[in-house]
Amino acid sequence: MKKILLIIFYLFAFNNSLYAIVEVDITRGNLDPLPIAVSPLYIEPGSEDITQNGKIIKNIGEEIAKVIEKNFKRSGLFNPLKKESFVQNPDVAHIKPRFEDWRLIKAQALVTGKVTISEDKLRAEFRLWDVVAAKEMVALAFSTTPDNWRRVAHIISDKIYQRLTGEEGYFDTRIIYVSETGEKTQRVKKLAIMDQDGANIKYLTLGNELVLTPRFSPKNQLVTYLSYFKNLPRVYLLDIETGVQEVVGDFPGMTFAPRFSPNGEKIIMSFAKDGNSDIYTMNLKDRVVEKITDHTSIDTSPSYSPDGKYICFNSDRSGLQQIYVMRSDGSQVKRITFGKGLYGTPVWSPRGDLIAFTKVHKGKFFIGVMRPDGSGERLLTENFYQEAPSWSPNGRVLVFYRETKTDSDGKGFSTKLWSIDLTGYNERLIKTETDGSDPSWSSLLSK
Repeated sequence: MKKILLIIFYLFAFNNSLYAIVEVDITRGNLDPLPIAVSPLYIEPGSEDITQNGKIIKNIGEEIAKVIEKNFKRSGLFNPLKKESFVQNPDVAHIKPRFEDWRLIKAQALVTGKVTISEDKLRAEFRLWDVVAAKEMVALAFSTTPDNWRRVAHIISDKIYQRLTGEEGYFDTRIIYVSETGEKTQRVKKLAIMDQDGANIKYLTLGNELVLTPRFSPKNQLVTYLSYFKNLPRVYLLDIETGVQEVVGDFPGMTFAPRFSPNGEKIIMSFAKDGNSDIYTMNLKDRVVEKITDHTSIDTSPSYSPDGKYICFNSDRSGLQQIYVMRSDGSQVKRITFGKGLYGTPVWSPRGDLIAFTKVHKGKFFIGVMRPDGSGERLLTENFYQEAPSWSPNGRVLVFYRETKTDSDGKGFSTKLWSIDLTGYNERLIKTETDGSDPSWSSLLSK
């Protein structure tokens, strides 16, 4: 996959924070979403149509606006208004909105833009307006190749999200996951990757070998995952941009859930040896392996804090599976979960303030979050079977997978990807071509 270069132009001095009164309450999810109008981007006369995958896209300005709208809708923080209610045309609105027309349809924020397309270049401008204060809030332009138009839409979404919420966005990102097909007892599993909205799905392996637990590096587009080669577990590194794949190591025992360290220089994993499972790290430069825990119990699912100083993991050393936190050298081990049920798959938020986890209690599976000391536990969603939460790069949303029950004839089984934000109110199915499991969210591509 080729690396895309985006050139960003600042159009004007745009940070009118003195006047802007539009803001989004990011603590309330979709309870009170901000009414926002996304005008189709005006297409400069003489611009060419885009041909992508053999399909001609005639109104690219409208298509970009649709992607932005859908991003906002899925976030739960915005309510994109229907285009049928718009009075002002895109060409005029982009230069100077008639704010009274947009106030009439209850819009509080307005997005306008313009697209210019030549044979090998797409230039997109956008402006964010505070309709209430009648002021421009941000104005930027992007230059890239025409086939990269969806990424332009995601980057615009991120810039608007950041301006209105004060947090970084998460739209210009990818999710890697395990694509699953076939009967429950004979599943074919492939590595697959897609944009966070489910578009541009690509399959990275053929399905000849079982693949498990793909995880993105927080620093780049490297992925580590577990695969079985001739029934022996191997840990792989895969560069998404170049397609180059290498074996990190062969492990004759059982290896679980490899993850990157925050600086991307190490992989941490659990490794079953001599009937016991402990946590190990491997330095990717010299392949030196270091044992972090040494306990007679089962220690698995390690995850670093974003500053690299601590590791959370699950262990049954107390008799039941619980979550523990320790320093990155294995010292100062402390149990942090004491609630009813079993706790597993802990993963530290990229903001460092929370740990997400899976909890099993009374036959139900929960996805929840807690502070790193175990306090403030909140269960966001429950179901028959669900696990493996992964954070968006801004620490606002979790993606996970959920299985459905089979019927009395053993049919009806499926596993799907879902997302939910920290409020617990905005739960959404992520549509994929096949079943999916073990998702992992990338860092921002444009950062």
